[in-house]
Amino acid sequence: MSIKSEAIWAPSPSTTRGQPTPISADPKGERLAYANSKSIFLRSIDNPSASTQYSGHTTATTVARFSPSGYYVASGDVSGTVRVWDCVGEGATKGEYHIISGKINDLAWDGDSARIIAVGDGKEKYGHCITADSGNSVGEISGHSSQINSVSIRQHRPLRAMTGSDDTSLVFYHGAPFKFNTSIRKHQRFIYGVAFSPDGSSVVSVGADKQIFLYDGKTGEPKAEVGAGEHKGSIFGLSWSKDSRKFVTSSADQTIKIWDAEAGKSIQTWRMGEEGRVSIPDHQVGVVWPQGRSDGLIISLNLNGDLTYLSEGEASPRKVIHGHQKNITAMATSDTRESKPTLVTGSSDGRICNWDVPTGTGDYLDGEGHTNYVSSIVAAPRGIYSVGWDDSLRSMDASAKVFTGSAASTDGQPKGVAVTFDGLTVVTTHKSVQTFKDGQKQKEVQFKNTSPTTITADDYLVAVACDDGSLLILDPKTLETKRKVDPLGSMISALSLSPDGRHLAAGCSNGKISVFDTSNWEIAISRWSSHTARVTSISWNKGGTHTVSGGLDTNVFVWSVKKPGMRVGKPNAHKDGVNGVAWVDDSTVASVGGDAAVKLWKVEALS
Repeated sequence: MSIKSEAIWAPSPSTTRGQPTPISADPKGERLAYANSKSIFLRSIDNPSASTQYSGHTTATTVARFSPSGYYVASGDVSGTVRVWDCVGEGATKGEYHIISGKINDLAWDGDSARIIAVGDGKEKYGHCITADSGNSVGEISGHSSQINSVSIRQHRPLRAMTGSDDTSLVFYHGAPFKFNTSIRKHQRFIYGVAFSPDGSSVVSVGADKQIFLYDGKTGEPKAEVGAGEHKGSIFGLSWSKDSRKFVTSSADQTIKIWDAEAGKSIQTWRMGEEGRVSIPDHQVGVVWPQGRSDGLIISLNLNGDLTYLSEGEASPRKVIHGHQKNITAMATSDTRESKPTLVTGSSDGRICNWDVPTGTGDYLDGEGHTNYVSSIVAAPRGIYSVGWDDSLRSMDASAKVFTGSAASTDGQPKGVAVTFDGLTVVTTHKSVQTFKDGQKQKEVQFKNTSPTTITADDYLVAVACDDGSLLILDPKTLETKRKVDPLGSMISALSLSPDGRHLAAGCSNGKISVFDTSNWEIAISRWSSHTARVTSISWNKGGTHTVSGGLDTNVFVWSVKKPGMRVGKPNAHKDGVNGVAWVDDSTVASVGGDAAVKLWKVEALS
C-alpha cells in the first residue's frame, strides 16, 4: 500500500473585525497568497481547488507577500518572525528572521526582490528593513509612536518607502539603506493601507477616517484628496491596476470602488450583501488587483472570509469562493448524488460547508445552522445530521445544500451523533444517550457516575464509550444495556462500526486502536498502535477491509484488516492535529484538521 497527496482545498483567509487583511497575488496573476491559522496558503486564482500549504510557522500567521520575481514568498506571524521561502519548488525555507517583539501586520519587497520591510506592533520598534537572503539590516524604520499597519516600497529607483500607522501619521523614507525623510499628517484616524503605483509615480493612503490621499511617488508631497465622502465606512483594502492609472479600495461600508487616479473620481462601485441592509459579514477587509492578467480581475475579501471575483466593467461578481476560516472539527461523506460524492464539514465557529468532490468547490448551506462548535456529523440514506455546542441536533440535505426541519434540543453538550438504518438518530451528550426520530426525542438514558465520550450505531446495536474506559453496547430501540465490554486500559476517543457490522474499531487516547469481533466481543486486532497521541477519528471503507484513522499527532494511517501488520501513514497531514477522516471512494481518503483545510489522499495497492 501507498498513500500520497491528491488535493488540498484551502481554507478562507483569517479575518478580524475592524482590521485590514492583506492578500497578495503573484506577478503572473496566477496565485493568491494569504494567511490562515499557523499556515500560509498559495491558491490558484483560476482553479481555487488547487493550492499548496506552507506550514513552517509555529505561531498564527498574519501576512504573506510574493516577491516581484515570483520565486519567493515572505510571510510574517504574531511572534514577530518573518520567513522567506521558495514558492516554486518544494517550499524550502530560505531564511527565518525575528523582526519585532510583536505581531507582523504587513511587509513589502523592493523591486529587486532583495530587500524586505516588515512592520507591525512591536515594543522597542515597529518595523525593520532587512535583506531577504541573509537578514542583514539595510535601514531603520522610525518616526512612529504606535503600531504600523501598512508598508509599501517603490519598485523603481530611486528607492522610496512609505508606512502608515495607528498614530494617524505617514512616514516617507529614502533608500537604500532606508532612512526617515518626512512625516505626513493628513489622516484623522488609523491608517490601514498605503501603496505605490507600479510605475512609482504616485503613492496612495487609506484609513479609518474614510479618506483617500494621493502623494508624489518620488518626494512624498501630497497631491490630492480622492473621493471625499464616497466611502461611508473605514477603508481597509487598497490595490493598483498594472497601468498605474486606477486603483481599487474596499471598505466596511460593504463596497469595492475603482478610482481614476488622475481625475480623482470613482468610476465603478460594487456593493456586497442585500441592498439597503447592513451586513457585518460583508465588510470588505481586503482587496487585490492581480498585475499579470488582461481580464481586469479584482478579488475582494469580506469579513466572512469569502473571496469575491469581480471584473472591471461588469456589474455582478464573476464567482464567490467559500470555505472554513476556523479549525474543522467534524466531517462526513455522502453519496446522495450518483457519481458525485460530497463531503460535509463543520468547524469550531459553527460553520458547515458542503464540498463537491469532483470539482473541490465548497458552499454554505441555506437555513439556520449551528452557532457554536460542531462536534459531530454523520451521513445516512435519509439525510445528514450534525450536533454542536449550541446544544442542538440539526438535519440537512446535501444535494439541496439546505438545513431541513427545525433544530432539536439535546439538553446538554453533545459529544457525538450516529444513525440507525430505520431512521433513528442517536445522540450522546456529556450526561446521557438520547434517540430522536423526525426531530422528536424518543428515549433517553442518563449516566450518573461516568460521562459518554463517543458513539457509533447500526440497526442492531449502539456502542457508547465512556470516560472511565468502559464500552457499553445498547439496544437501539430501548437503549437498554446489552453488554459491557472490558475496558481497554485507556479512554476510548473514537468508535466506528464496519459496514457489515462484523467489526467495531475503537481508538484510544493513548493512540492505540483495537478492533472487536461483534459476534463475541473478543479483540480481533490489537496491533494498530502507530499513533502517538489521541485517536480522533476512524472510518471504514465500503468493503470493510480497510480503515483510516487520524489523531492529534497530525498523522493519518490506513490499516488492513486482512494483514493487521500492514499500514501506510502520512505524517504531518494537518498542522495542529487531524480531527476527521473519511473514505470518499475505494482509493481516496479525505481528512480535516486544525489547519482548517480539507485534504484528499490517494491510497494505492490496497491489500
